[in-house]
Amino acid sequence: MLKWLQRGSKRLQRAARPGAAAVVVGLLGAAIAAPAVAQGAGPTPGAPASRLNDIVQRGTLRICTTGDYKPYTYLRSDGRFEGIDIALAESLAQSLQVKPEFVKTSWKALTDDFIAKCDIAVGGVSVTLDRQRRAFFTQAYMVDGKTPVVRCGDVDKYQTVADINRPAVRTIVNPGGTNERFARRYFGQSNLTVYPDNVTIFRQIAEGKADVMVTDASETLYQHKLDPRLCSVHPEKPFEFSEKAFMLPQGDVIYQQYVDQWLHLLKETGGFSAITDSWLK
Repeated sequence: MLKWLQRGSKRLQRAARPGAAAVVVGLLGAAIAAPAVAQGAGPTPGAPASRLNDIVQRGTLRICTTGDYKPYTYLRSDGRFEGIDIALAESLAQSLQVKPEFVKTSWKALTDDFIAKCDIAVGGVSVTLDRQRRAFFTQAYMVDGKTPVVRCGDVDKYQTVADINRPAVRTIVNPGGTNERFARRYFGQSNLTVYPDNVTIFRQIAEGKADVMVTDASETLYQHKLDPRLCSVHPEKPFEFSEKAFMLPQGDVIYQQYVDQWLHLLKETGGFSAITDSWLK
């Protein structure tokens, strides 16, 4: 029922070891694009300026990510990032024969930090018109949409926006991103709390301190795998349509085409599924 969630990957199932596909992806990354950009190679004579050339010459790919959105990006206690988009960004860096350099940001500051500090932004980033005004996006790698996550005994109670948008319902949301925008637009009559920690926010629902959070369907399904007290409400029929993609510098078609081609080849050769399945299968 969840084929719409992933284009070119398998349906979401149970969470698994995040390192399972490292060898496969490493070999695929090298085979796909290592010849395309030789280490230290300069731009083709007469070619327009591009961030692609800067990245290769610098030797690092600067990656903005929030680190608080499992299974896409998570900052571990040891200071290392992990997740679907982290592994994908590392594969992109490998294709360019450069080192990945992660830059911690927040959802509220994501676009500003990306423009000022990074070459790409990853981590389950939804494509929005506001972001599109200031940045380019790659081709979408996943289809998603906003849907509720609740305690499993309350699934039937919160099927519609009207069911949730009532004063007696304790809604909760993380600040600064599309979740807060959705909640403020549709749940103004509810008892809405903005909770600052997107990692522990779901525990508030499981422990009965809040009733509903509306977030991306893929995240609600992943949270159910982590905590069976939580259930996703109609993830196959979300309240709205959205797509996930990587954010790139506005106007840089050369760089955008390279990243799109890398992503296309990764999907066609199985590397994309190897990464997503290692987290979601």
